[in-house]
Amino acid sequence: MTETERTIEGLPAHLRRWVVAQDYAAYTERDQQTWRTILGRLTAELPARAHPRYLAGLASTGIGVDRIPSLDEMNGRLAELGWGAVPVAGFIPPAVFTELQSRRVLAIAAGIRRPEHLEYTPAPDIVHESAGHAPFLADRRYAEYLQRCGEVGWRAIAAAEDRAVFEAVRDLSVVKEDAAATPGEVALAEDRLEAALASVPFASEASRASRLYWWTAEYGLVGDLAAPRIYGAGLLSSVGEAARCLGPGVRKVALDPSCAEVAFDITRMQPQLFVAASFEELFTVLEAFAGTLSFRRGGDHGLAEAIRSRTVVQLGLPGGRALSGRVAERWPAGAAVAPGLSTALVRLDGPVQRALQGRAEGPWFDGPGLVAFGRSAPLPHGRFHRTLESGLTLSGFHAGAGEVLQIEGALQGRPLALPRWALLELAERLPSVAGGPADPASDPGRPGG
Repeated sequence: MTETERTIEGLPAHLRRWVVAQDYAAYTERDQQTWRTILGRLTAELPARAHPRYLAGLASTGIGVDRIPSLDEMNGRLAELGWGAVPVAGFIPPAVFTELQSRRVLAIAAGIRRPEHLEYTPAPDIVHESAGHAPFLADRRYAEYLQRCGEVGWRAIAAAEDRAVFEAVRDLSVVKEDAAATPGEVALAEDRLEAALASVPFASEASRASRLYWWTAEYGLVGDLAAPRIYGAGLLSSVGEAARCLGPGVRKVALDPSCAEVAFDITRMQPQLFVAASFEELFTVLEAFAGTLSFRRGGDHGLAEAIRSRTVVQLGLPGGRALSGRVAERWPAGAAVAPGLSTALVRLDGPVQRALQGRAEGPWFDGPGLVAFGRSAPLPHGRFHRTLESGLTLSGFHAGAGEVLQIEGALQGRPLALPRWALLELAERLPSVAGGPADPASDPGRPGG
């Protein structure tokens, strides 16, 4: 088994399905010449522009100037650093990319740009992913930053409209990289992206996390604000932007968490870049940003974010339990139930997933889910009646494993319109609300898989 096969074998099925083969024999001599031209120019021009660790990192991660790298050879070197790489076909969903990175695995687009796009390509390719990202993995502290970025991005909550933007960006990048595409097809793809962006009602947590990643790992500068060096993979792998970005035509701004509020256009060179004083500052900025997200804050904040996002989230409950689904409604208690939480009851649209310590407890439940907050003993089998400190009363029949039937409820004496059949969880508090299901590997066909 090759190192690449070992890396792939170590992934859960829901991630393996995004992996393709690197058919090395399919690279043409023109492809190899494209690689040699770009890497030759970059290695000649970057010593005065890139962070000093970049060129040394190329060699230590198995990337040479003379030919397109073999992922098997790269993985032999990356394994020594505790990382791996898998080939993918162009853009992959952000949740897949970030989960791979959280597992210390780089997703490397197997294709290579057309010669006409030597200086810049809007589509991911092997130049960007290998010659851009991989070299800095030799710096273990920076590699840790990439992994932690993946963890934060993976746990951030995406909005329903984010998918439309992702698909539009992917479509536009593919069209622009297609030599046979007509001006009309390019214009149509640009209009699609414009319409998708105009349909976004707010910047989701996942969108903001992708911006922070873009302005650091992809397009970041480091050092003195007046004379920074390049470390972002998008800049390092772009002949045009590497030559342009340090000049007066690009505005330089000191990096801080507000970079997550600044949108970017992936199809064009950037007019403004952020400068980190050092690699250590990246951790400070990432930690400050992560502290604003629902997976850290939980409580009412996380529930409100989940409701407006309309995507599958996981409600992280005490004891390592979680209930995943789309949060549809919450009923306020009128007073604090727990720190940061004044919600008595939450309803999730089905299907829902019950999990313990990140592992699904059985298949997805086809009905809705309910989470009641407050101190309570576990439900007995059979008939039950519960009154919680929030003023919530619930009664019904517990069939086992949280499945309840004939549910009736009231909040401070007012009857609630509740589903008659649901999966019910009782919890004292809500420490976390994170994006995606608690166990995405349990059933790839379900939401978030």
